[in-house]
Amino acid sequence: MSTPSNSLSQLALQKFKKNFWGVFSLCFIIAVGIIAVFAYAFAPDNSQNANQMHVSIASKAPGFSTTMLVLPSQIEHHQNFVDALFFGEKNTTTEIPITSYSMSGNTIHYIEYASDGLIGLEKEVQVDPTMDPHSLIREQRFLLGTDKYGRDLLSRVLVGARISFSIGFVAVFISLVIGVFMGSISGYFGGKIDAFIMWIINVTWSIPTLLLVIAITLALGKGFWQVFIAVGLTMWVEVARVVRGQIISVKENQYVTAAKALGFSNFRIITKHILPNILAPIIVISAANFAAAILVESGLSFLGIGAQPPMASWGAMIKDHYNYIILGKPYLAIIPGLCIMFLVMAFMLVGNALRDALDVKA
Repeated sequence: MSTPSNSLSQLALQKFKKNFWGVFSLCFIIAVGIIAVFAYAFAPDNSQNANQMHVSIASKAPGFSTTMLVLPSQIEHHQNFVDALFFGEKNTTTEIPITSYSMSGNTIHYIEYASDGLIGLEKEVQVDPTMDPHSLIREQRFLLGTDKYGRDLLSRVLVGARISFSIGFVAVFISLVIGVFMGSISGYFGGKIDAFIMWIINVTWSIPTLLLVIAITLALGKGFWQVFIAVGLTMWVEVARVVRGQIISVKENQYVTAAKALGFSNFRIITKHILPNILAPIIVISAANFAAAILVESGLSFLGIGAQPPMASWGAMIKDHYNYIILGKPYLAIIPGLCIMFLVMAFMLVGNALRDALDVKA
């Protein structure tokens, strides 16, 4: 009769499962990740960057609905399904909010939706005889209302999740590659190599993170990928310090000495024997760095040097609407702010749960 294996990884997994907030946060992160990848499939406005503007219905309250006249464009564009699914549709149609309409033959008479206190203009449009005029009229509801440009706020929030998730993954990947490499060399070889790398780490560490990110961003230029690289290049020092400390504490262990006696190369000893045994703190620091990267990107977008318009970014949404907090519509800034807070909190709770589960002393 076989008995279940009580390996450390299984024990850690069992301990993690008992942490309610850790499991709940992990499920929340997975859900946000799915939304981030398939944002345009969930978003009511699936145009690129969810950027359909309707100035006449700007800053409308959640639950607002209106009649929309959708006029097809004469411009032809070709886009495959995969491109539209992951990057949004290249929408060339014209959407006009209207208050009322009537039809006579192939002509649609309509009154445009006007801002509060104004009277909408009465217009008419000729429809292609091969088209059904009724197919151009549809009701549209904005569950979270509209922003100051008349864009669907829910769609912008969903698409904005992609930037926060992407910045986290790219920044953590860059920080792991540089941090593990520098920390491994520093901790394993010691001596002058260790002193030189620690000098680089201390110099980088002494510069405020946000200031360093701003400097790198200004050097590389404003943009989406520039922010990814800048944030990643500022987070490797924490990983390097953790890896260096762990390697110093384990490099004199018997299994490392045995590997050296067998003639294994330094590269194999580090990658095959040491790093697998110090993964726990690296995983925990990566979760914390993921949360920090989201906050840094949001701060950069708020300052205007992060993701550039018309890209949807939670930080940029707060920047566009923070003055509405005192103008009677605080939800325009609070909703993206809550999204940032919940996602960062989820990663910190997962990091804490992993720290407890991987604690070998326990």
